[in-house]
Amino acid sequence: MQETWRWFGPDDTVTLDQIRQAGATGIVTALDHVPTGEVWPLEDIRKRQALIENAGLEWSVVESVPVHQDIKLRADDYERLIDNYQTSLRNLGTAGVCRVCYNFMPVVDWTRTNLRYAMPNSAHALRFEMTDFVAYDVHVLEREGAAEDYSPELLTKATERFKAMSADEREILEKNIIAGLPGGEGSYNRESIAAAIERFRDIGTDGMRANLIDFLRAIVPVAEESGVVLAIHPDDPPFSLFGLPRVVSTADDARALLAGAPSPSNGLTMCAGSYGARSDNDLVAMVKEFGDAVQFVHLRNIKREPDGSFYESEHLDGDNDIVGIINALLDEEAARERAGSHFKQIPMRPDHGHTMGDERDDPRVRPGYSYAGRMRGLAELRGVIHTLESLRNGS
Repeated sequence: MQETWRWFGPDDTVTLDQIRQAGATGIVTALDHVPTGEVWPLEDIRKRQALIENAGLEWSVVESVPVHQDIKLRADDYERLIDNYQTSLRNLGTAGVCRVCYNFMPVVDWTRTNLRYAMPNSAHALRFEMTDFVAYDVHVLEREGAAEDYSPELLTKATERFKAMSADEREILEKNIIAGLPGGEGSYNRESIAAAIERFRDIGTDGMRANLIDFLRAIVPVAEESGVVLAIHPDDPPFSLFGLPRVVSTADDARALLAGAPSPSNGLTMCAGSYGARSDNDLVAMVKEFGDAVQFVHLRNIKREPDGSFYESEHLDGDNDIVGIINALLDEEAARERAGSHFKQIPMRPDHGHTMGDERDDPRVRPGYSYAGRMRGLAELRGVIHTLESLRNGS
């Protein structure tokens, strides 16, 4: 597997030199300065690519080319926006940047309620706390019909939690949920997120899935012609937020989207932390079933709680069988080698490392994207891969 690293461009607190020192060979990045829905100019792609290659690294994966909300709704200017997306894929293919991660989550991207969850060793982790989320949805945002989406027990806990929050705690919670996390698409205030949610109010799960498949049928042939493989990222967390439909959360969802636009270019990102936040997802079985469609991997771990809450644990200490997942991915790579596949090696990256040491007090460090935490995770994952490969080779 190729070791890669998420890099947020020249303004990232982690430099390309540091990434190379950590042992990664590939970069996962995006042109965040291009507004969502506009074309990624070939000149800008080549400029970013040259910056990476001059540091002795490879631009392995685009994460992400964001999908405009109008495309998800098939509303307003969506046809022009799809044309722009197709052009961006062609330009990436021309530059030889051939793996593209994207997602189809409505309104909010990946979501957490606590960005500084204290671990026993005093490191900070990311956490999604269901009670806090419901408290925000029902009592702060006051979304119409919100209370109907939750159990009476959860509503009671959320009400008690809301009453106990200080004004500062409520403000931090709102910022964490709607202000936009690293690599996510866009930022909202309370009024704008309410309006965005309202636009999706009547689309439903079937409508959302139909719109995803229509989008895939428009872009997958262009990707295939351009030598690009697409890798859709699962919903994070993999269940409804704000009453909105989410359609990339389960194995059944993956089957539907792959069947909707059959092509070697229509692939998956196996984000262990996202799919793994649901106890009914068997990640090892999913890798075995969808192996030939897996084009990118986020290796991270989580600890689940019965109400849907979870926190991001250390990479090798959580509810996900990371060793089993990696072993299944190595089986897939071996199968690709035997078949002479063009995309033999699967890029993986450590994801959402803990914030440790001096980085805990550095406001410039992006939550989940510290240098030390991810370097620790990468080293642990590298050890697992090395051990499994050694066993395969009989050494």
